[in-house]
Amino acid sequence: MERAGAERRLTDPEVAAAREMARRVATNVSQAAEVRAAVIEHLVIAVLAGGHVLIEDLPGVGKTTLARALARSLDLEFARIQCTADLLPADVVGTNIFNQRESRFEFRPGPIFANVVLVDEINRASPKTQSGLLECMQERRVTVDVHTHELARPFLVLATQNPIEYEGTYPLPEAQVDRFMVRLSLGYPDAAGEAAMLAAHETGDRVASLEPVASAADVLSAQDAATRVRASEALRHYVVSLLARTREDHRVELGASPRAGLLLRAAKARALLAGRDHALPDDVQQMLVPVLAHRIVLAPESFDATGAQVVADALASAPAL
Repeated sequence: MERAGAERRLTDPEVAAAREMARRVATNVSQAAEVRAAVIEHLVIAVLAGGHVLIEDLPGVGKTTLARALARSLDLEFARIQCTADLLPADVVGTNIFNQRESRFEFRPGPIFANVVLVDEINRASPKTQSGLLECMQERRVTVDVHTHELARPFLVLATQNPIEYEGTYPLPEAQVDRFMVRLSLGYPDAAGEAAMLAAHETGDRVASLEPVASAADVLSAQDAATRVRASEALRHYVVSLLARTREDHRVELGASPRAGLLLRAAKARALLAGRDHALPDDVQQMLVPVLAHRIVLAPESFDATGAQVVADALASAPAL
């Protein structure tokens, strides 16, 4: 008889099912979004790990298309929040409305109660509205007038922002950025990819033609499998040492927080994507930049450094596992 509280071992069929679901989603997304395979891989890893995604890049490179393609690939409730300066927290989370017929207040949920929420141009929302997302993203619930409302499961926030446009924008505070498991940068497509984008624009919206390839049950099952991927004690200490190295760097004002330990969750999801029931140091190393770089706050005098450089140096200086 299985001991109460004992961790249920991950079976080969569960690994295969999760990997097949991830493959279907990645293939479907690639049919509508002309982005590098590594970007789609990191996006799918975030889904498996139950993390939120910040897509940050220049205008017109396909940020919104990528987010919509993922949402269309999952048979889940989808909502889109177009951020503007006058967007209020109640427009996102919902509000209590007085029902005159029944003489009582009733809660009207906002778009955040969907499974997949696209927050477009998140840095155009005011700090007050951005703060309304903190509880949603971290605790998967909303508190309105002292009443707590649970969000849907699974729950994924896909946010986009333009990193170079400052007029009418509000930089995301560190606490908000820290809620995103992964930050993705798309970059410009190669010549063949850009030609394919032009051809797609002539034929219509490719995202609208996508069919869902994974249900809510598929996603929840794969996420459960990802949590049960084995990680050794040595690997956990390796992750801790990498986080510590970012805090000790002289170029850094604020290094990776303990919440950045989400790196281990991402590494376990990558292992599952590779068809393994155990995580390896390579899984951690491959997810370092997408998970940690955006969490690094550089010192003012380190204007010529980047978060990615700090992370790379932390990897080089950490004891090999």
